[in-house]
Amino acid sequence: MPCKHNKFSAIFTIIFNFLIPDAKISKTLPQKCLAMIQLKPSTEKLFYFMTLISGLLVALSPFAVAQGETSDSAIAKFNWFQAIILGMVQGLTEFIPISSTAHLKVVPVVLGWGDPGVAFTAVIQLGSIAAVLWYFWSDLSQITRGMITAISKSDYQSHDFRLGVGITLGTLPIVFFGLCMKLLIADLDNSPLRSVGVIAGASIVMALLLALSEKISTHKRSFEQLSWQDGIFMGLAQSLALIPGVSRSGSTITSGLFLNLERATAARFSFLLGIPAITLAGLVELKEVVDMGLSNDIIIPLIVGVISSGFFSYVAIAWLIRYLQKRDTWVFVWYRLGFGLFILGSIFIKAN
Repeated sequence: MPCKHNKFSAIFTIIFNFLIPDAKISKTLPQKCLAMIQLKPSTEKLFYFMTLISGLLVALSPFAVAQGETSDSAIAKFNWFQAIILGMVQGLTEFIPISSTAHLKVVPVVLGWGDPGVAFTAVIQLGSIAAVLWYFWSDLSQITRGMITAISKSDYQSHDFRLGVGITLGTLPIVFFGLCMKLLIADLDNSPLRSVGVIAGASIVMALLLALSEKISTHKRSFEQLSWQDGIFMGLAQSLALIPGVSRSGSTITSGLFLNLERATAARFSFLLGIPAITLAGLVELKEVVDMGLSNDIIIPLIVGVISSGFFSYVAIAWLIRYLQKRDTWVFVWYRLGFGLFILGSIFIKAN
């Protein structure tokens, strides 16, 4: 009997059934339909292919910079297709420790679209925050209920209370330093801080730190052993992500490994810790975009970018946690090292 589901349903199921085996959507089609979609590449090969392609694009980035620098006003220049691609780049790189800011700076410039700017980048991060809220909703609910119960019973040693305090205190450094940058740097989009040279240097340094943390970490501390002190330390590391190329998830996962956390635990807490920071950044920039006046040329790309970012962020979160349960982080070390060296090499070639 032929499958009654349309091609779109089959393709949608391929993505979720393969990248996220535990997703409920994978169970919505009957077995005969699922049997039709078994010919698909492995998640790992898909990831390596995508990182190879983005790495090649990055290698060409300094040659494309001359195509023009843009500011927040460039939001109106993106069409829906470009917004989908930028949302995909944001979603796949926000939670994988390879720096979403760096890729959103470099990839669109290489493609000739110009730098999307801080505002567009921050607003489409709202899709990422929606994805992480969706994925960790049960964890967040448990932490919230646990904190309320702990306060009512004065049980300040409760695991949920310690987690909640750690996330709160860990958010303060990036808020403080982020406000300082916004107040002290008038034209942040076009400042030297967002140059490809800074991105290259930050990528290489963070690759070396991730390698060091991978080597010396015991990888033995579980999620249940997290403390509020871990939140503060990882929060300080998170503030380094204000420098393009550092990577918010990269800096927090690296610091988590230095604290001897299990790899998957470091990633999981990194994502929870990032929820307030990403949300605040997105809402602040969204307000500025609204104040600029929202024409259809701005609204449509933003909405499409947010949706695309949300979808690919969910895929990236699920993939990374499952990956780190069984694998180490060396693939990200080598990718980030190559990312930075390619940029520096192409800058040197261009200069000569």
